[in-house]
Amino acid sequence: MSDAVKTYGWEAKPRDPSELLDGNKNVKEPEPQAVASIELPDSILAKSVMNYAQTELSTPTFNHSMRVFYYGKAIHSQQFPEWQFTDETYLLACLLHDLGTTDKNISGTMMSFEYYGGILALNLLSKELHAPIEQAESVAEAVFRHQDIGKTGTITTIGQLLQLATIFDNMGGHKDLIHEDTIKDVTKRWPRNNWSSCFAATIRKENGLKPWAHTTTLGEENFPNGVQGNKLMQPYE
Repeated sequence: MSDAVKTYGWEAKPRDPSELLDGNKNVKEPEPQAVASIELPDSILAKSVMNYAQTELSTPTFNHSMRVFYYGKAIHSQQFPEWQFTDETYLLACLLHDLGTTDKNISGTMMSFEYYGGILALNLLSKELHAPIEQAESVAEAVFRHQDIGKTGTITTIGQLLQLATIFDNMGGHKDLIHEDTIKDVTKRWPRNNWSSCFAATIRKENGLKPWAHTTTLGEENFPNGVQGNKLMQPYE
């Protein structure tokens, strides 16, 4: 396996979470993990993308992106510690995965938001910030596929972790991977600000503008209704 595959999270993982977990609810019972115990990457690249995301994304979307980072790192450290990638690469994917949902971007293209957002992320990282191409492409691949939910085939390590963490925050999926006290600490630091209603509205907006959007594959009504009815996160809205 090349260094780039290990460093930037390209190793293939099953797309089906039940295969990852061997049909169990988790690998081990989760333990509380505080935000303060997870080191946030502070490289020049990470700081540049952080500043970009804070400028481009709404506060609810930025907070969601940060929650996805911390939830993903909790899943990584407790459930799949053998998975290999740099925390910087995962942070970049988290910060940029919903870039395509901004008002400017969702109405500025005919493309589904994940694909347009992935192209924007690739151009930002490779052309403007001069990240290694293998890293920029890993982030773009994860952004393209972060709603590519299914039971067949494989996905990159970064892509699977991004899926697990976004589904957890958006719908309360895979609730047994993360301890309740971790949720409390993460949402205290990065409040939801009625995220369930906010993201459900974004889904409906894109589906209305683009009835061909990839998001429709998750259920034109089932997906936004599932986001809106996220019972796990309701106490933190």
